[in-house]
Amino acid sequence: MAFPPSFLDELVARNPIEEVVGQYVNLKRSGSNLFGLCPFHGEKTASFSVSPDKGIYYCFGCHKGGGVINFEMEIEGLSYPDAVRALAKRAGMEVPEDEQYQSRYRQQERLWALSREAARFFVSQLYAPAGAEGLTYARKRGMTKSTLTKFGIGFAPNTWTALTDAMKAKGYTDEELKESGLVSVSSKNGRIYDRFRNRLMFPIIDVRGNVIGFGGRVMDDSTPKYLNSPETIIFNKRKNLFALNLAKKSKLGYLILVEGYMDAVALHQYGFDCAVASLGTSLTEEHAVLLSRYTQQVVLIYDGDEAGQNATRRAIPMLEKAGLQVKVLKMRDAKDPDEFLKKYGADRFKLLLEESSNRVEYQLGAIRGKYDLREDEQKVRFLSEAAELIAGLPNAVQREVYGQRVAETAKVSMEAVRMEVERSRKRILTREKRKQEQIDLAPASMLQRRGSTKVTYDNVKSGKAEEYLIAALLTEPALLGQCGTLKAEDFSVPLYEKVYRQITARDHAGYTASIDTLADLTPDETSHLTGIYRSFGTVNEQAFLDCIQTIQSEHRTSSVQTADDLMAVREQLKQRKGMKS
Repeated sequence: MAFPPSFLDELVARNPIEEVVGQYVNLKRSGSNLFGLCPFHGEKTASFSVSPDKGIYYCFGCHKGGGVINFEMEIEGLSYPDAVRALAKRAGMEVPEDEQYQSRYRQQERLWALSREAARFFVSQLYAPAGAEGLTYARKRGMTKSTLTKFGIGFAPNTWTALTDAMKAKGYTDEELKESGLVSVSSKNGRIYDRFRNRLMFPIIDVRGNVIGFGGRVMDDSTPKYLNSPETIIFNKRKNLFALNLAKKSKLGYLILVEGYMDAVALHQYGFDCAVASLGTSLTEEHAVLLSRYTQQVVLIYDGDEAGQNATRRAIPMLEKAGLQVKVLKMRDAKDPDEFLKKYGADRFKLLLEESSNRVEYQLGAIRGKYDLREDEQKVRFLSEAAELIAGLPNAVQREVYGQRVAETAKVSMEAVRMEVERSRKRILTREKRKQEQIDLAPASMLQRRGSTKVTYDNVKSGKAEEYLIAALLTEPALLGQCGTLKAEDFSVPLYEKVYRQITARDHAGYTASIDTLADLTPDETSHLTGIYRSFGTVNEQAFLDCIQTIQSEHRTSSVQTADDLMAVREQLKQRKGMKS
């Protein structure tokens, strides 16, 4: 194994899964297990369980599962070795050297360190003569000294190699500078030069405090207005948000999502320390899930132009899918929060926040704006589209309240709106029922466990026996001594064969296997095993022995059939050869 078994066993023991998960999920005890809202998919009813006794987590909704190492991998988007290292750091443990994993981790550490040094360089330049223009611009935009310090805002001088030269002087190589995204390469001579020049620099910091990239803003009307770092091994713009490292500590009880860095900075400066911004890309499902780890409510403040409104409409379902309550704030008398705060101050902006509409009100308003209700045909189309929206609401009281509002807006009877909503709701429920039936009746679902789309049983009889045996061995490792002549080659399911080999190998080395210490498993395979292990009760010893007999018997039958098939093919080849001669 890549990491010594003794090290992994101690690592798992010193990182109780309920404590690690509890840093991200609000868990409440129910019997011997703990439950909370799943951090990996949107839900409103807690279906995410943690079993301290077994050291596993499992979601009954999305069917993700695993041990504490797997959780760290999933929640932080880390590789297995990086998750091990993160947990080791948490527990104050030294990680044994392993060149296979150390190489990539050292590369990441170098890039984190390089990015941190670059951020310091940009800050130093802001207060140097070369940064006078940048400092003047920052002050013109209303940024205070404390705000500049809080966000680590700096300046990229208007030269070709200032940063490159400074970083090389600190021992960083051309290759590392390329990997960091801080430089570009000349197509003429292959030389590197600074990617960011004559821009106000915003460091992008992840939730663990690492500088992972930069956003550079011009100080005039040139384009692009913002230039962001390219994707690297430490920076993924789909999985990070600007200022979340600060906003996650807010006590306001909600997060504000804006479009630009300047808006986020201005909001923090005026006391709204819960603002975050996406990194030059549209909101993604990964962003929504990330936000759901730190809040239950998001206030969307996008620009009022068509692009901003389209972005709002796209964002709402993604945020709701992640289990978030969504409110939408419409700017008044200003194009964005930065301009509004400078013109009217924090108190007026607080009133705007209090008046922000929930997503249904916002969407109904958007639908209303599309139609001229003085014309009967357009009024009918308005009612039809509004009814479709209301019909999708899960709560009957909500449907009644918003139905009444639509009736008043269109000046029609509530009964007419109620009938249209019910027709739309029946269509929605019918579509959902058909979709579920397609899932339930899929042939593949008869051959595999629900939620595990990658693990199939070609031989169902043997597969179920193997499933029981593996779950039993994970529950009571001492049962391995009763497996007798059972070999890994006897298994029909590749996953169980692989796991059995590892259980046997660890036993021979004097260590017990667990979900966390099984290597080379995909997330689907880990979730599948966790689902089996979670639902397994006490071991029935006779059933365990019967499973061994079934596995071996089915393997012998399969081997005989394979041999017979091979003999038949050979006989056919002989006959064809005889016919030709």
